[in-house]
Amino acid sequence: MTIKIGNAPCSWGIEFPSDPAYPTWQSVLDQCAQAGYKGIELGPIGYLPEDPAVLAPELAKRGLEIIGGVVFRAFHDPAKWDDVLDASHRTCKALTAHGAQHLVLIDSISPRRAPTAGRAAEAEQMDIAEWTAFRDRLATIAKIGTEEYGLTVGIHAHAAGFIDFEPELERLLDEVDESILKICFDTGHHSYAGYDPIAFMDRHMDRISYMHFKDIDPLVKADVVANRTGFYKACGQGIFCNLGKGDVDFPAVRQRLIDAGFEGWCTVEQDCDPSVPGTPLEDARANREYLQSIGF
Repeated sequence: MTIKIGNAPCSWGIEFPSDPAYPTWQSVLDQCAQAGYKGIELGPIGYLPEDPAVLAPELAKRGLEIIGGVVFRAFHDPAKWDDVLDASHRTCKALTAHGAQHLVLIDSISPRRAPTAGRAAEAEQMDIAEWTAFRDRLATIAKIGTEEYGLTVGIHAHAAGFIDFEPELERLLDEVDESILKICFDTGHHSYAGYDPIAFMDRHMDRISYMHFKDIDPLVKADVVANRTGFYKACGQGIFCNLGKGDVDFPAVRQRLIDAGFEGWCTVEQDCDPSVPGTPLEDARANREYLQSIGF
């Protein structure tokens, strides 16, 4: 088994291309390397330099490589299609420039879904026509990533979007061909949504191409679900705790990966709010040490 552990800019609070509260991209690369990681995701396109002549030497001198990139955009909103296309092509070009493999698609937070994150029974559902168009937008980007750029494309369920709960994720997997769409499986978002990550892996391990490692504080989860707390506020309250401190069974995750002969990258993502004082370097280091302690 050859599993490599990376990290991502979201562990430093980076959710958008720029914000005055954000640390510099150079400091994020420094801290990622200092914490013991050998790879990092692009983060939102435009945060790290898109010119490979600028970024590649900065990665090299820190012993880092680009693992993958995320298109975290409003796939649910047909009016945002041009934005989705632009972000997708730019992300694909950046990934291929650095020899990275993984393109991850995430439907971003919708005001229609934010109040019911973690509460599947109460969440608004798309009608058939809206779902079909939504599905086709995701499939179009998956096909572009796979066929035009030679990438491995994975769908990623995310709290407060329209691919949040397990039935929605499985419906999409049933309706989009596996040849263009795999799964980027996020342990924390699956728990946040109210489902068992290990049971999902048992059913779908053969389609999982990439992993995001997150943990969930069960006490914070219960509180934010009960109080209809928004996703980013929940991040600020610490719903995504350090690995090994929450309700995700990471030794069992490791065993499923070993049993399946999984090879490649697994990326730590500890979503946090950059406006709330935190310890991202210390957390990144603690997460790496925890994973090493259980055999990663």
